[in-house]
Parts: sequence; C-alpha cells; structure tokens
Amino acid sequence: MTLTSFDPSHFLIMVVDDTPPNLKVMGSILESVGYKTTFAISGQQVLDRLATLKPDLILLDWMMPEMDGLEVCQKLQRHPDYSHIPIIFLTARQDRESCVQAFNSGAVDYITKPFNRSELLARVRTHLRLKDLSDRLQKSLTEVEILARTDSLTGILNRRSLFEFAAAEFQRAHRYDVIFSVIIFDVDHFKTVNDRYGHLIGDVVLKVIAAKVQSQLRSLDGFGRYGGEEFVIVLPESNLTAAATLGNRLCTSLSTLKLPDLDPAPQITASFGVATYTATDHSIDDLFSRADQALYYAKQAGRNCCYANITHPTSHHLNCTQLAQDCH
Repeated sequence: MTLTSFDPSHFLIMVVDDTPPNLKVMGSILESVGYKTTFAISGQQVLDRLATLKPDLILLDWMMPEMDGLEVCQKLQRHPDYSHIPIIFLTARQDRESCVQAFNSGAVDYITKPFNRSELLARVRTHLRLKDLSDRLQKSLTEVEILARTDSLTGILNRRSLFEFAAAEFQRAHRYDVIFSVIIFDVDHFKTVNDRYGHLIGDVVLKVIAAKVQSQLRSLDGFGRYGGEEFVIVLPESNLTAAATLGNRLCTSLSTLKLPDLDPAPQITASFGVATYTATDHSIDDLFSRADQALYYAKQAGRNCCYANITHPTSHHLNCTQLAQDCH
C-alpha cells in the first residue's frame, strides 16, 4: 500500500458548536487550506445531519445545552454507521479528568481553547491521514478476503469456500431439522470445446456459464466451482422438488446460451444431479455423493438433462429419476 499525497479538498469536516461566531471562525480556518466544511449547532442536529452526510472528521464542542459533546460522542461510538468517524473535542476544560473522559468516550484527540491555528490544522491533518490509511487498509483486507474465497476465473466461490458454505448449511440442517438441497452440474463435452477452440475460449465459456447461473440464484444460495467444468449449487431451505425445478430451468437456460463471437459457435449443454438432505446423513459428503450419483445417471441418460436422487441409499445402488423432460 502506497501513501498518497494529502489533498484537503477530499475531506469533509463537521464542526459542532452552539455559538455561531465560533462556527464562523472554525470554518474560515479549515476552508482557508481547502477543507470542505459542514456545521451543526446542537447534539441532536449532529445526529440528524449524519443521516445524509458522511463527514471524515468531527470537531466537537464539549459544552452545549441539552446534549453535551460527551453524550454526542458516546452516541456516535455506539452507532455502527458512525463509530468509525474520528472525533476531536474542542473545549476550555484543561483538567486531566476531562481529558480522560474525552478519550474514554471514544474521541481520538482533545484540543483546549483558546487553540492555536497551526496546532489545530496539524492535528486535523494527522487524524485525517490516519483515517484515510485505515480506510484503505480495510478496503485492501476486504479485497484479500474476497480473493481468498473466490474462484479466480469465474468469480464465484472456490472449492474450499464452497465446502465451508455447504458444511455450515449441513450443520444448520442437522441442528434445527431444516431442509436444504445440493445441485452438482457438469458442462457436457467440455474437452471437445477446449480441443476445438482452445483453452482461452474454454475459459470464456466457463465464465459465461457461471454468470448465467449466478443471475438465476437467490442471494442466500451458495454457488461455486467444484473443479474443472464442474459446479455446485447449495440451496438453503429448498426441498427436492424445488431444487429439481431449478436444475431443469438452468439446464434449459444453458442449452440456449449463445456465444455469437465464435463461428461456428459451440453448443453448450450441461448435466445436472440433485440431492436433498435427510436426517440420516452423517456428513455433507453423503449429500454430495448422492448428488454426484444423480449426475452420473444424467450423463448415462444422454446428457443435457437433470436427474434427482429421490431416496437415501440403503445399498450401493441409488434410486435416481429424471424429474423432467430432456432440455434439448
């Protein structure tokens, strides 16, 4: 992470004081070096204005009627949307106890009146740089977390994150006796696509398929790349009928997928296997195994169709059935 040049015009500072002449003086000092400013004359007005404004720093007077600065600071620290805003107290109080109170309430700094202009600007600049650095660090950490969880090619969950999602859903189903289902699907004859068009085009096909499927899922569903051209969908609170209906809809949707930039364009189809959690499942592997077996049936039946495992296995043979017509 590189340090960027400091530009005051990028920052909005809220000045809070119940005395208008003080606001004018503070505004003049801050605006003279390029800061954008906004003002509030009471604690309640601070809370009201924060509903629409997002200041980067608050200069807060301590002594105000009805709601003093200490109470305002404590309210902001308890609010998840405002607790990240640095607060600098401006007050005539100079005793150590007041200083401790200010920091304990969540303030980042404390300036006594009458203040020195250069000191004020230096402290404001320091805390804005720290906030900017913290914001960029948090953004980078979020990006790293996303990269660690997603498949680099398709942008959906990678194999590890997919299994974590599925395992968590299995534990939830086991603990609270709720239902969920799994769909495993595999792109038909994908090797032929790679052999004929090359692996770069094969990658494009996988990305297009992932985007098409993702657009038809709910926000609570888990969707990830199982490996190669194989994908898995985890469907919380979905029974076998709902999951099979989705599988058939996706099967049809992919069979009509067009890649207009290729001539002749490859015919894209996929085969789907569906299974639903039962109370006798010992782990998520049991559910994946049944869905995988249903996928095998779909492949054996000629591909481009959806099969579902409708019973829990009592032997090596699974009872699978095609719940809809082929997606041709």
